[in-house]
Amino acid sequence: MVAIKYVGTFVVLSVLLSACQAAAELIAMPEEPANVPQETATPGLSAQKETPLVEKTILALGDSYTIGTRVTQDERWPLQLAAALRKEGIPAAEPLIIAQGGWTTEDLAAGIRVANPQGPFDLVTLLIGVNDQFRSNAVEEYRPRFTELLAQAIDFAGGDPGRVIVLSIPDWSVTPFANGRRTTDTASEIDAFNAANLFEAQEAGVHYVDVTAISRLAGDKPDLLASDGLHPSGDMYALWVEELLPQAKEILGQER
Repeated sequence: MVAIKYVGTFVVLSVLLSACQAAAELIAMPEEPANVPQETATPGLSAQKETPLVEKTILALGDSYTIGTRVTQDERWPLQLAAALRKEGIPAAEPLIIAQGGWTTEDLAAGIRVANPQGPFDLVTLLIGVNDQFRSNAVEEYRPRFTELLAQAIDFAGGDPGRVIVLSIPDWSVTPFANGRRTTDTASEIDAFNAANLFEAQEAGVHYVDVTAISRLAGDKPDLLASDGLHPSGDMYALWVEELLPQAKEILGQER
């Protein structure tokens, strides 16, 4: 009887221990969700953030037309262009502008030396020459200086001419500021300067945008001029951006 008692006790204890082990296993290893791969259930993966987009850098070189004399900062065409690019889903950074009213090609070259911009930039624009024409400099003097600036612009774009846009010189002869001046001569001189910068742009393989035709609309549309009756208004700059945007999108859509 004693042996039977001990055997019974051993059986009862074995059953209890087996039950406790099973309960412990149920607690330590919860059932995985049905049809969910192990890696999907890994904690923390769903909380990972997307890699932020890298902003596209823009360098704008020029004179009063680029710095936006007599318009607000947001109305300057480089800033309007950056805003338009962002609306198109391209993360454009605030442009770096090296420009001042009255600058000639020589002045811009000096301004670049002082500013010492550090590239490479994703997009570089160049608009210069109206003050060379205004000061009666010859096209033959303008051409080599413009060519040097264009070479610098390409260097700032990492040596890639496909990332540079040259803008033509606007025609101020149609503005009230030109009243009493030799407007016919001014228009033809600006055409000659533009022929020179267009040729050099094509030789270098950069993009070219003609804004001169838009500037001549101001003769019949005074709202396209700023309050000084000479420089473009924000509305005119918006028209420039419409011409610039397709090429800027093409350039900034490329992988660098």
